[in-house]
Amino acid sequence: MPPPLRIGAVAAHFGRDLGHATDKVGRIVAQARAERVDVLVLPHATLGGYLTSLRDPDPDDLPPVLTEDSPEVRHVVSLAGDMVVCVGYTEAGPYERPYNAALCVTGDGVIGRHRKVHQPAGESAAYAAGGTFEPFDSPVGRIGMLIDYDKSFPEAARSLALDGADLLACLSAWPASVTDRAETMSNDRQSRLFDLYDSARAAENQVVWVSSNQTGVMGDLRFLGQAKVVGPGGDVLAKTWAKGAMAVAEVDVPREVARSRRVLHHLRERRPAAYPGLRKDGGQA
Repeated sequence: MPPPLRIGAVAAHFGRDLGHATDKVGRIVAQARAERVDVLVLPHATLGGYLTSLRDPDPDDLPPVLTEDSPEVRHVVSLAGDMVVCVGYTEAGPYERPYNAALCVTGDGVIGRHRKVHQPAGESAAYAAGGTFEPFDSPVGRIGMLIDYDKSFPEAARSLALDGADLLACLSAWPASVTDRAETMSNDRQSRLFDLYDSARAAENQVVWVSSNQTGVMGDLRFLGQAKVVGPGGDVLAKTWAKGAMAVAEVDVPREVARSRRVLHHLRERRPAAYPGLRKDGGQA
């Protein structure tokens, strides 16, 4: 049997400077390699940062647009080696609007892709939306990816789990509430929801959930951090707080997923015929 995986979830700040970003990724990957990490999940918008406002995105201060062939992406591939690395960036898209996107890479190249489907607040003014959730096979098993607001929708993670993904990576640039500011982060509504969704999506699908996030401030947005690895029962196995850090947990993914589904198997025990609202809406029951 293969040994358990060492999984790293990163909380870190990344801004517009692509050179600084790739240097920082290099340092994080080196730290992860020293800690024998097999799967490393970096935040969304690692390469080029995120928006500075969700209410009124500044058209003159948008993240740089990249492709899979951009030198920065190729550099992350070269750093990965035998590690599986998930990284967020802004991908060139149609009609002058790019995608919020994530790639999963090894030293051999890109093995998985995701374009953010669900868009909060004013994000649609700056980005095009993706349209699918498609898991992929990797050297460490079948993986699915989501990007921050995607995890607010149970159908997104459920569709990936139904398609065989036992490990879900959610890359985020998730800020504190912009409409209901709290004096302390512990009282912030978005901080509570971020943690709640992480545990709920893991537990309801009985999968291993890896949640990364940006830290620090960009414009009006103050990012939460709170990266974590969550087990199939919704239990937080390792977590960071508001500052930059890496949460590392050792998990035998197939064993833990199988153990969580031994008596109660949520995916198998669903009753799609009882959910007519999902079918009418075009969603997945």
